[in-house]
Amino acid sequence: MERLWGLFQRAQQLSPRSSQTVYQRVEGPRKGHLEEEEEDGEEGAETLAHFCPMELRGPEPLGSRPRQPNLIPWAAAGRRAAPYLVLTALLIFTGAFLLGYVAFRGSCQACGDSVLVVSEDVNYEPDLDFHQGTLYWSDLQAMFLQFLGEGRLEDTIRQTSLRERVAGSAGMAALTQDIRAALSRQKLDHVWTDTHYAGKVGEQLPLEDPDVYCPYSAIGNVTGELVYAHYGRPEDLQDLGVDPVGRLLLVRVGVISFAQKVTNAQDFGAQGVLIYPEPADFSQDPPKPSLSSQQAVYGHVHLGTGDPYTPGFPSFNQTQFPPVASSGLPSIPAQPISADIASRLLRKLKGPVAPQEWQGSLLGSPYHLGPGPRLRLVVNNHRTSTPINNIFGCIEGRSEPDHYVVIGAQRDAWGPGAAKSAVGTAILLELVRTFSSMVSNGFRPRRSLLFISWDGGDFGSVGSTEWLEGYLSVLHLKAVVYVSLDNAVLGDDKFHAKTSPLLTSLIESVLKQVDSPNHSGQTLYEQVVVTNPSWDAEVLSASAPASTLSWQDDQAYPFLHTKEDTYENLHKVLQGRLPAVAQAVAQLAGQLLIRLSHDRLLPLDFGRYGDVVLRHIGNLNEFSGDLKARGLTLQWVYSARGDYIRAAEKLRQEIYSSEERDERLTRMYNVRIMRVEFYFLSQYVSPADSPFRHIFMGRGDHTLGALLDHLRLLRSNSSGTPRATSSTGFQESRFRRQLALLTWTLQGAANALSGDVWNIDNNF
Repeated sequence: MERLWGLFQRAQQLSPRSSQTVYQRVEGPRKGHLEEEEEDGEEGAETLAHFCPMELRGPEPLGSRPRQPNLIPWAAAGRRAAPYLVLTALLIFTGAFLLGYVAFRGSCQACGDSVLVVSEDVNYEPDLDFHQGTLYWSDLQAMFLQFLGEGRLEDTIRQTSLRERVAGSAGMAALTQDIRAALSRQKLDHVWTDTHYAGKVGEQLPLEDPDVYCPYSAIGNVTGELVYAHYGRPEDLQDLGVDPVGRLLLVRVGVISFAQKVTNAQDFGAQGVLIYPEPADFSQDPPKPSLSSQQAVYGHVHLGTGDPYTPGFPSFNQTQFPPVASSGLPSIPAQPISADIASRLLRKLKGPVAPQEWQGSLLGSPYHLGPGPRLRLVVNNHRTSTPINNIFGCIEGRSEPDHYVVIGAQRDAWGPGAAKSAVGTAILLELVRTFSSMVSNGFRPRRSLLFISWDGGDFGSVGSTEWLEGYLSVLHLKAVVYVSLDNAVLGDDKFHAKTSPLLTSLIESVLKQVDSPNHSGQTLYEQVVVTNPSWDAEVLSASAPASTLSWQDDQAYPFLHTKEDTYENLHKVLQGRLPAVAQAVAQLAGQLLIRLSHDRLLPLDFGRYGDVVLRHIGNLNEFSGDLKARGLTLQWVYSARGDYIRAAEKLRQEIYSSEERDERLTRMYNVRIMRVEFYFLSQYVSPADSPFRHIFMGRGDHTLGALLDHLRLLRSNSSGTPRATSSTGFQESRFRRQLALLTWTLQGAANALSGDVWNIDNNF
């Protein structure tokens, strides 16, 4: 009341004005502009309330003209009521101002250069910009879906699958130019390509289809008896019952990669490998097409990624580094064959009958293990330097432009590659167009969005790996998340994600926002939990949180990596639902990008990694007694595990109690969160020698898996030990080194998550 009275007294001193200038926000093509408007106080003006001061007379000084002793009644009443009138006007003005403010806040104004996203999800952290209007999460989501729906996703898949896309071919060069031109027409801040020169390997063999081969197979002319070895897994070879040394192995496509099959065969002493597609592993549903019995399956056999002749280094220039063979290259030859040839070979095998779970559908009689007839396998490879071109498009972030949210898809294909890369490429191009349209309508993400079309994927993710190796230091610091669209649609029965634990909660949240393409009235999440409750079981490890999103059937898509991977066959496998399923993947990926690029606080669940640490380190418990008997202990790794769990909880509490509008704190928390995945890469081994450095999901002596395998030697005997390790037993010096590598990587992750060095309370 005192404040209002002070305003009243100030109002008495104001002189009347005939007009005043006010500023108001205007809509239309000049949004964001401040426009002058002359307001003359006409009745009905709504933009701004203002005072028209009244003339109030008090006692006149001595010597002035005589006072009129008697005022007329209405004048006296007016003088007494004046303060109340002004007070009433003030109250009306204040109420109108507050009402207008609330109405303005509740409306969805047109987007300007910045967008405020207010989530309906309590875990969603909005960003603020008081210079422009407000756009709610539902409005931003609607904008994305509207522009995405205007695309031609199905046509793009069909047209892409019809083009030649073998890495290094003239057709691929033409497609590269077309896609770069398409990106340049969009509202992107940067579009560019980079070129690598990879050692691509070809092969010439007189088989049914000489185009089908295993890139990176060893050159060889080997002869040996044939043995049937199921999928060629270590457990298959260990339980084979027939000695594989010096023999050729016949193995089925699937379960593990071609490279793993050949590496395992090599480790167990085999001379060479033949790989065939077993019809029993694919759908036998009559309405769905099946793979031709004369068709072999393509696949490379490098146990690693990227150019195997520049391991750990970028291949930007083929003259930059001398050719050095990767340790993942096999030393034995391998060749794909068709089911028809496999059937002829299986009929000639004698020896023990294969286990029931190893049986297939090629013969009218049971499969035998062999050995069978002596075969001669001849592989002649030649290596050529092949240009690999990646295409990039970028929308710069407005608050954290140096933090990248990356989405990519393989562009090349051996054969039509409809499912392999045409679907992913089409979804990527549609997302570029959609986000470009959103930018044209005012959307600007907080972090930079990076769209990438990869080349050389069929030769072992050459394009993506070489780019990563070329910018390793930068990407470790700046890459927030990588989302892959490779093999996005291989069916429509089950959703599957290979993902970092950091992304599981976010993917689950977005699944609840996307409608199922197969079940009307259901969300993707409702379909997923029924058809595949363990959709997130397979963990993907990388230097940054990563995820591969894919729809699959109960049985494997039969045409992958074959010349029959056409648009027509993919459409038939999905029984006409290909456009709807591809659209659902695009919606899921796009909304993930919005959340990851625009949330104020990164929506990565670093606390979930605490469960991962507990589960993995818990596997060591069964060996505590064996080690104690030798005077050894696992106490240090348990201590590091506890430090990580406490650091994660401490960070969660810090974020919860912090000032959410403090930009400095927000950025500091985001940096710590986005690098959690990187913390689990061993810093004690070389990326060139050990490209899979993750201590839980990687490969090498620095990993928990290697430590567990070594500890099992404490209990193994010669008959139960795999051939590859039977020559050595438990070694205390090796155990101590492995334990140190694991412990200090985990301890380093705990320290990094704790923040600055003065916040770390460790007693080493």
